[in-house]
Amino acid sequence: MADRLWLHADLRLPAWDEANYINSSVDHGRALGLLPGGGWRGWQALLDLSPKIPPLGSLVGGTVIAMTGDDPDAALWVQSVWEALLLVVVAAWGRQLVSPAFGLLAAALTAAAPALAALRVDYTLDLPVTASALLALWLLGRWQAPAPSGGRWGQAVIAAGAIGAAVLVKQSALLVLIPPCLWAAGTGLGRRGRRLQVLVALAIAVGMALPWLRHNWIMTLGGTNRAVIESAAQEGDPDPFSLASLLWYPPLLPAQLGLPAVLVGLAGALLGGWRRWRSIPPTPPARAGWGWLIGCALSGWLFTTLSPNKDPRYIAPVLPLLLILLSRGWWALALWLRARWGRRAALAALGLGLVGSAGTTAVQRAEALERDPPLPLASLVGDLRQRAGPAPTTVIVIPTTADFNQNNVTMFGRAGGGEVVGRETGKRREEHLLVLQEAEWLLLATGDQGTRRKESRQLSRKVRSDGRFSLVRSWPWDKGRRVELWQRSADAPPPSRFDQRFIRLARGMERGPAGLAAVFDAIGPEHQLDGHFLYQQRVARWAEARLRSDPDDRDALWSLGLLGVLQNRPLVAARWFSRLETLEPANPWPAAYRAVVLLADWRAPQAAAVAAAAERRHPEPVLRGLADLAASLSGNVRRIPALTSSLPAAVEAVQSQLSRPPAPPR
Repeated sequence: MADRLWLHADLRLPAWDEANYINSSVDHGRALGLLPGGGWRGWQALLDLSPKIPPLGSLVGGTVIAMTGDDPDAALWVQSVWEALLLVVVAAWGRQLVSPAFGLLAAALTAAAPALAALRVDYTLDLPVTASALLALWLLGRWQAPAPSGGRWGQAVIAAGAIGAAVLVKQSALLVLIPPCLWAAGTGLGRRGRRLQVLVALAIAVGMALPWLRHNWIMTLGGTNRAVIESAAQEGDPDPFSLASLLWYPPLLPAQLGLPAVLVGLAGALLGGWRRWRSIPPTPPARAGWGWLIGCALSGWLFTTLSPNKDPRYIAPVLPLLLILLSRGWWALALWLRARWGRRAALAALGLGLVGSAGTTAVQRAEALERDPPLPLASLVGDLRQRAGPAPTTVIVIPTTADFNQNNVTMFGRAGGGEVVGRETGKRREEHLLVLQEAEWLLLATGDQGTRRKESRQLSRKVRSDGRFSLVRSWPWDKGRRVELWQRSADAPPPSRFDQRFIRLARGMERGPAGLAAVFDAIGPEHQLDGHFLYQQRVARWAEARLRSDPDDRDALWSLGLLGVLQNRPLVAARWFSRLETLEPANPWPAAYRAVVLLADWRAPQAAAVAAAAERRHPEPVLRGLADLAASLSGNVRRIPALTSSLPAAVEAVQSQLSRPPAPPR
């Protein structure tokens, strides 16, 4: 209830990440047929929706949104689901360690923790990954406990499922799961009765994540590199192995856990330790399982610290573990109070402490409220949707700020089954001409544009002075700024389409890496201007029609091969490249592309055979490197020495071709 009141009072719009996660949940809800504007199109189409982050969080979010609505505040009901799971796990873990009352105390401190309270009203995956990872750690700890309480088949299977589910929420769950999993697996393999359980559990956990990872591994690696390594460098985060990195999170803990919770917990822990040392009863019962809890907390903190990218919310999965440990101090203090003044006094003191913790969090949350009226983005996008109609529409969003960006424009544009998406381009001067030629709708702003302000202001001036665009309407923003909706004029030439250029670029792939580089240089901006990728449907229809009249049409075959690559359909792409390999025996590149997409589909033996056969016909360093790489990945360790020389030669050959002046298109 407190969270709902806070959301009602807070007027902020979802920022970049929050809106992006809501959009992902809506995508998955549509793919499941639960939300208007979508329907089931198969497993591959579902996996397409989560190229960088696993799908489970979005699947749960889409299901909840189908029941609560896709308004930003309504969508946040999903966080209540994850919070409920978190509190149940904390209470169950505490019950296992001490007693049911202790579990309730630990759950109450968790609910009152400021950092976790903030995550409940923030549509990110930090709370889901916290709840799912804690569930996995608790279940894994129950299995790894000594017999007869641990080591049962049911425990192993359930723990493996929870581990797989946590990883499918977000890859960062591995930061807190890997050390405990390795410890549990190592000890399990050392016990005769548990060895098979370890292997079966490993198969279950890996099998759950494997379909998503196999389909999206390239994008996942690229996205992880950008989100973790490049982001850390841009934000100036300390070196992971430096002292500054090791000390990054501990100073944040009092504010994250709540100063009253920390002070009372530490005081109680000191009191309990002193009484135990002096053998003065009563002291908390020392049941088994505290070592596992402490080990999970320490390893989770260490591995999170070693991650290059630092943010206060990234330590969230460790916080409930620390709160359970602090709860033991609270419990020791309560036992001491009960022994001196009775049960009622102890309960009253605990109640006052919890009220103090909750009050501290309430004050922090009240201070975080944003009461200034935001940009009327819902009204703005609603007006655009009325003007654009039901057809899939892309609007270019020039400003880039926390409360106004392409992600939250998309969020409102797709609410209730809408098909308006916001995209961002024009941040580089060389993209301006493309925007003027192809854009249909644009959102501009006066004054500060956010990131890349100079280029954004330049593009805004060009749009305003270009006779092909006209101002439709404007809305007041903050700081004296206004947001403007511009549309291509009815009497202006229609926007140019990417179709013919795409066909020429696809055909240019026959020149090898230089042609491929030109493709990907052009694709990025075009995917911003055509947020629904409608050009792909048109090109596919054109190519299929051409092949019906001429099965050997090179333009059509190259176009379909490139579409297969862009749509993450490696086997489809391999089929078209195979056709081209037959039709163009003197060209080494269809075979090279075919080997690459087969490798992308984890078909290393087939890729090795294709590359080796082509390399015998064409002494091309790239083919030789691909053949050695694919053979080595197939398990042929004898090819590894050759790979150490052929792979650098292949990279050098690619770089050499990229440095050549581009050939004129056909």
